[in-house]
Amino acid sequence: MLAGNGLVYPVLGFASCVAFIYMSLGDLRFTFQQPKMGFVERNGTHFFVDGKPLYVNGWNSYWLMDQAVEEFSRPRVRAMLQAGAKMGLTVCRTWAFNDGSYNALQISPGHFDERVFKALDRVIVEARKHGIRLILCLVDNLHAFGGKAQYVKWAWEQGVALSSSNDSFFFDPSISKYFKTYLKTVITRKNSITGIEYRDDPTIFAWELINEPRCASDASGDTLQSAYFEELQDWIEDMATFVKSMDKNHLLTVGLEGFYGPTTPGKLSLNPGEWASEVGTDFIRNFKIPNIDFASVHVYPDHWIAGQELQDQLKFIYKWMKSHIDDGDKELRKPVLFAEFGLSNRNKNFQPSQRDTFYKAVFDIIYKSVRKNRSGAGALAWQFMAGGMEDYK
Repeated sequence: MLAGNGLVYPVLGFASCVAFIYMSLGDLRFTFQQPKMGFVERNGTHFFVDGKPLYVNGWNSYWLMDQAVEEFSRPRVRAMLQAGAKMGLTVCRTWAFNDGSYNALQISPGHFDERVFKALDRVIVEARKHGIRLILCLVDNLHAFGGKAQYVKWAWEQGVALSSSNDSFFFDPSISKYFKTYLKTVITRKNSITGIEYRDDPTIFAWELINEPRCASDASGDTLQSAYFEELQDWIEDMATFVKSMDKNHLLTVGLEGFYGPTTPGKLSLNPGEWASEVGTDFIRNFKIPNIDFASVHVYPDHWIAGQELQDQLKFIYKWMKSHIDDGDKELRKPVLFAEFGLSNRNKNFQPSQRDTFYKAVFDIIYKSVRKNRSGAGALAWQFMAGGMEDYK
């Protein structure tokens, strides 16, 4: 979930002590001394590090790279990661892309701004300093920070004949080449501070191919017909294979919202509405791909079933989360990470106590899953922001 659709979820309530952090104006200073870390691995439905189970307790701050570019805003990165560590959080999900917009990492296909790449280097180093692992998302379905629309625009500008839909991102061969060039450049990037290639850095928990992919060109879960990409499933399979060919160290996922599709008709009633089965994704089918290591699910009842009372929303999330944990155990045999959950303070008659209640419900479900040795692997709150970013979108 991003401000591209008018929604931002800063964390308040019990987490208000870190949602807005006021820090000094001192610059970040990095050393080459790196705390020891092992790579996160998967064994069945669980994450492991150095042979010990790992459960994810973390948050989203999509803005870290963007704020690490300019000197005046870099202290926010340290402040946020420091605050997360003090809370006992261990994983942060953030964007490792910015395509064609202000402070773009990728200025045009295959052309990168070294200044912005160094900002991402800083984020990774600072995260490791505080014992935080990063889930790095590689592109957005939404327009913010470029997203798939920017790739389609680039193709148009280069004279590629495309359909009018931004879903061309998933099946046009020229765009596929653009994206693979980007993937290779990021994954094989040598950190300018540590000299370690990203694919060899255990600070990175996992790569996420895309945030909240939707391909509404075809509600069946298949995209428009193409000689190269006949369906969204093919895109995920192709990109997952490509990433794994370069990086055997890191886990890989797709940032799905978790909507059920045509391969599981008996579960369509668990979706927040009929519309959710018409966005072109298919939770079980998409995550059965062997090169995808764990499942991602988002939890936004106030957005998906707006207008319902909190108690009804809590009933929804119980069924929603329980069903996906069941899927992880029985269908996928993979961990299930609830990679975004939030309750907006922009809701009518919002009270911070409502968010506290919502958070407790999410954490209780995860805790029960852990106690029973099931696939629920953790959750990431959307989102935490640093001081001075109250209006950041």
